[in-house]
Amino acid sequence: MVDERVTTTDDGVTTERVVERTDSRPDTVYVEKSGGGGGLLVGLLILIALAVGAWFLLAQNNSEVAKDNAVAEAASQVGDAAENVGQAAQDAGAAAQDAVDGDGN
Repeated sequence: MVDERVTTTDDGVTTERVVERTDSRPDTVYVEKSGGGGGLLVGLLILIALAVGAWFLLAQNNSEVAKDNAVAEAASQVGDAAENVGQAAQDAGAAAQDAVDGDGN
């Protein structure tokens, strides 16, 4: 004679049904398990979350590089402007010296 016991568990995501069958031999148990596809859905959601996180990290890194390049360019322009001011000051000083010496012709 075969005895059968069925247990069903549902946690909202996965439904599991366990069927235990025993025949006339008390040492033999047959177990059938079936579950839902919740694991696939969870895996897909994790994959999407990782892709979005990687995209944000790469976007942040690119903006940092752009900011660093802009700061370097601005510093270069300030250095060029300071050099031009220094040259203009030298020219003004030379013109003033020429005026004092009377070589203004």
